[in-house]
Amino acid sequence: MARNVGYLWDALYGWVDTGSGGFTPADPAVGLQPIGHHVAHPDTKRRFHEAVQVSPLRTHLPTLEARPAEEADLLRVHDAKHVESIKTQSDNPKGGDAGDGATPFGKGGYDIGLLAAGGAIAATEAVVDGTVDTAYALINPPGHHAERARGMGFCLFNNASVAAAYAKEKLGLNRVAIVDWDVHHGNGTQDIWWEDPSVLTISLHQNKCYPPESGFREDNGEGAGEGAALNIPLPPGSGNAVYELAMADVVVPALRAFEPELIIVASGFDASVMDPLARQMVTQSGFKTLTAQIMAIADEVCGGKVVFVQEGGYSPYYLPICGIGVLETLTGKDSGFGDPFGVLFSTQGVDDLFDHQREEVAEAAKLVAKVPTP
Repeated sequence: MARNVGYLWDALYGWVDTGSGGFTPADPAVGLQPIGHHVAHPDTKRRFHEAVQVSPLRTHLPTLEARPAEEADLLRVHDAKHVESIKTQSDNPKGGDAGDGATPFGKGGYDIGLLAAGGAIAATEAVVDGTVDTAYALINPPGHHAERARGMGFCLFNNASVAAAYAKEKLGLNRVAIVDWDVHHGNGTQDIWWEDPSVLTISLHQNKCYPPESGFREDNGEGAGEGAALNIPLPPGSGNAVYELAMADVVVPALRAFEPELIIVASGFDASVMDPLARQMVTQSGFKTLTAQIMAIADEVCGGKVVFVQEGGYSPYYLPICGIGVLETLTGKDSGFGDPFGVLFSTQGVDDLFDHQREEVAEAAKLVAKVPTP
C-alpha cells in the first residue's frame, strides 16, 4: 500500500551532549576513563538521518517541522518538580543529570528536550489531521524510560507519552496505544499510564535487561488501568522469528481488542543483533516485518494512523540500516541499500525459534483477555 509518510528531524537532535563517560560519568577513582563517544552519543541517530538524505527515500518523505513543546505539554505527564529540575540544571555551564546519575545532559539540554517532545507532538498532529498518513519522528534524546517524577536511561522527558496526552487533550482522541519495541522495558511510559485505561501500553523487551526490576508479565496496570499495561519480556537471544511471533500472538490481538484511534510506536533499534546494550538478534528484515505487522493492524483498527517516535539504539553501524528498513516498509519504496550484513547474520540463528521462546510468548498472550475494550 502506498502511504504518505511524514519525516521529522532537527539538527539540534544531533547536538545532544551526553558527556565524556562511556555509559556512566567518567570517574578515575573506579577506573572509568573519559571517552569521546558516550554509548548514547547522538551521532548514531545523525547517521540514520544522513542515510535517509543520501537515499532515494528522501523524495518520498515529506518533511515535517519540529517545534518546541510547551511546558504545559510536559506537565500533562510529568511532575512540575521534575520539569523544573531539568530546566534549572540546563542553565549550568555543564548541564546536569535527569535523575538517575547516569543520564547526563549539557547546557541547553532542556531546550533540546522540549524540541524532542515537540517533534513527537508535531508528527502526531500531522497524522491525526490527515496531513500525512503516518509519520516517523527521528527525535533525540529518547523518552520511554522517563517516569512521571524523574528522567533516567538517557531520557529527559517521555516524548511518546507527551504526544499521547496531547492527542487526547488537544486533538480529541479517546483511545491511544503505545507499542514499544525498544529492547529495554518502557518503564516510564508504563509508570505514566499505570492507572489509565484510555492508553494501552505494550512493551516487547529483553527480560531483566534494563531496568532489571521492571517489565514483568504480572506488571499489568492497576485500578481502572488494570489490563492496560501489557509486558512481553523475551529471553536473551531472541531474534526475528520470536519478535514476529510476539507481534502476531500478543500485540496484534491486543490492539484489535483495544481499538485505538492512534498507535504510537516507540521505535528503538537496540534489539538489533549488533547493539552493545542488549543481547537480542533482530535484523533489518525483522524490523521490516514488525513494521508491516503494525501497519496491517493499524489499517484495520485506526485507519492506518501510526506515529513512529525514535527511542534507543546504540550501534552506529546497524541502527541506520534498521531505520532505513522501516522507512522502506512504510513508503513501499526501495532505498537501494539492502542490508550489507544480512547474509552474514542469516547464518547466525537470527530466525531460530525455540520452545522456551514460544512458551514465553504464549504466557504473554494470556494477558490479551484483560485488555480494556471500548
